[in-house]
Amino acid sequence: MLRFTGAIVASSAARGADNLTGTISWAIPVWLQLLFSGIIVILVFFLPESPRWLYVNRKFDAAKRMLTKYHGEGNPDSIWVTLQLREYEEYLEMNGSDKRWWDYSALFRSRASRYRLLCNVMISIFGQWAGNSVLSYFLSAVLDTAGVKETIPKANLNLANNFQQFFFAIVGAVLVDRVGRRPLLIFGNVGCCLVWAGMCISSGIYQGSGNGNKAAADITLFFIFLFGTVYSIGFTPLQALFPVEVLSFEMRAKGMAFSGLAVNVANLLNQFAWPIALENIGWKTYIVFCIWCAVQATCVYFFIPETKNRTLEELDEIFSSPTPVKTSIEKKKVALAANGEIVNVERV
Repeated sequence: MLRFTGAIVASSAARGADNLTGTISWAIPVWLQLLFSGIIVILVFFLPESPRWLYVNRKFDAAKRMLTKYHGEGNPDSIWVTLQLREYEEYLEMNGSDKRWWDYSALFRSRASRYRLLCNVMISIFGQWAGNSVLSYFLSAVLDTAGVKETIPKANLNLANNFQQFFFAIVGAVLVDRVGRRPLLIFGNVGCCLVWAGMCISSGIYQGSGNGNKAAADITLFFIFLFGTVYSIGFTPLQALFPVEVLSFEMRAKGMAFSGLAVNVANLLNQFAWPIALENIGWKTYIVFCIWCAVQATCVYFFIPETKNRTLEELDEIFSSPTPVKTSIEKKKVALAANGEIVNVERV
């Protein structure tokens, strides 16, 4: 959500600055970036600390107070507080590799940890290679293929696109915990594949008509906005959420560093390949995205487990399973004793 809030502010500032002359036209967007970065630096000190971090750093009372406040509704004897503290005691590594800045062994120690890292990197890369980068960084070139050549109309369309993506990102965020991660990811990839196919056809007709087929140009614009809708629902809420969820507590900080590395490597292709492709082959570039999104959908279906409504400790069980995807989509009922012990787990 914050991404599109920033995108709306940025595109609005850029649109307004288009009418100005001199250095102020670029100074306004730069100063806005500095302003919001400063706000983040200040507000970060007011965020609550993770109870797992408190626990592994032997601040047991502080961890219990945090769980009591946010999970126990103020009751320190809540069954959920007791259960989570028992899970921390059983699963959290008090002297794990995350306590040593140079030790990355937790990422590759076992089959389960390697599988977690694979899922983390896959979704990080898939979020960059679905084609959204072209419609973000190089929207101007894409609009050229739809017959929009002037600067002001392009800025207006960019602003409108950010507003509608913001709305549908909210829709996606609402659906994440209702329909699950896997269905949204599959929907996002299959939907993007179909949208790119539509853009290939409409752009091809427009270019083949000698840029005279207005109906084809309008349909291309429709698909540009439709892509933003599909991507915002299926990808945007999960780009930050899923790569973190699949990592164990011990792997989390260094695993997300790998995620950042994967995103930067993926962006090398986005920054240097697609502008050349758009310049040389135009709309035919969309064929690549159409095929690749189908590949991504297939990989999600066969390799990405469901993480909906799972604690970190439950995810340990899923990734340790011989078939993580199958285990993750099995439903189970958990019976708890009054002291918080799990007395029965029934898979249904």
